[in-house]
Amino acid sequence: MGLTQRISKWLPSSPSLPVDDVSREKGRSISRFAFFKRRIRLKGNSSISIPLGFVLLFPCLVIVLVLLLFVRHPSSPGGILIPAGTPPSIRKISEKHDKVFASGCLQVEKEVEGKRANAAFVVLARNKELDGVIQSLKSIERHFNRWFHYPYVFLNDGDFDDTFKDTVKNYTSAPVEFGKIDDTMWGYPKWVDHEVAKEGIRKQGDAAIMYGGMESYHHMCRFYSGFFYKHPLLMKYEWYWRLEPEISYFCDITYDPFVKMAEANKTYGFTIAVKELRETVPNIFRYASAYKRKHNLESKGLWEMFLERPPEEEPKPEEGKQDKLPEEILQNEPGENTVPDVDPEAMEGEKYNMCHFWSNFEIARLDWFRSKEYEEFFEMMDRSGGFWMERVSI
Repeated sequence: MGLTQRISKWLPSSPSLPVDDVSREKGRSISRFAFFKRRIRLKGNSSISIPLGFVLLFPCLVIVLVLLLFVRHPSSPGGILIPAGTPPSIRKISEKHDKVFASGCLQVEKEVEGKRANAAFVVLARNKELDGVIQSLKSIERHFNRWFHYPYVFLNDGDFDDTFKDTVKNYTSAPVEFGKIDDTMWGYPKWVDHEVAKEGIRKQGDAAIMYGGMESYHHMCRFYSGFFYKHPLLMKYEWYWRLEPEISYFCDITYDPFVKMAEANKTYGFTIAVKELRETVPNIFRYASAYKRKHNLESKGLWEMFLERPPEEEPKPEEGKQDKLPEEILQNEPGENTVPDVDPEAMEGEKYNMCHFWSNFEIARLDWFRSKEYEEFFEMMDRSGGFWMERVSI
């Protein structure tokens, strides 16, 4: 008998289980999980099936995730259990060029005791836009006009019906006037070829320019650019606040912006400056620059806001260090002694950066629109055809 066999005899050995017991234990463990491994069909006759365990586990995971989000939310009572981080810092507005009229909310009771400006809200709308008008009225009344009670002037290229008028009056205690825009302020002027103008608008629609294919949009842009301030209902006012249907204000305005603008000697404000698409107004800068040159106007700082910054010129090598080539080579060298390329978009070396004011909620002095300078500027822009052939709005 070998050494290995002798040692194996001396070592204690565990009793081996019967084969039947092992298979029985294995069968029991399999049967415990067999229920969860059963596959169920998504539909009665569908060939796609998923394990029953996954179906039972998925809702549990969703509930756990919802509970975690609830606990971590800053407004949740359980938020103290899990810190949600520090609140974002408030970005200070630069006062390099100007400063805000007020920071935070003021005491409205004191503000309403002050003087009022000769001002009104101007709303351009149609009867079918009543729901959007109500939305705007509820918002501006809630956040501003319930305290200051400035009047409203509603304008329409048609007639307002009684339903529109009665409904509007139910949402404000301020004075309300309704007016109609006549043909001299709305539509195509007599000196324009209507078919040419309509074709220009159709081309903008074909080019997928936003609102470019809508005649009414072009009429609206022209009206707000050169006619609204001449309407008989607005002739008695000095200031206006443009109000559009379907807008919302999100903060209380606890001071009078008309009065603040007058005190600060402001003319135009409460707009945002965004970039326009170049294909919408390809020629507006040419005419604006021509008007500036024709009237010998000097910039007071705002003109540069609309100009592209010139590219930085590369430093020229010193003449002494240039490798001089024979004259016959220089004469035949491509690009030598040629006239520099002319930028077709530039006017007198200046190029429009496509920045423009979004005027949907602007506040402005009406005497500025009625000035001789602005009237001449609008007349030139109107005669340029930009209100039809492009999507010009000034």
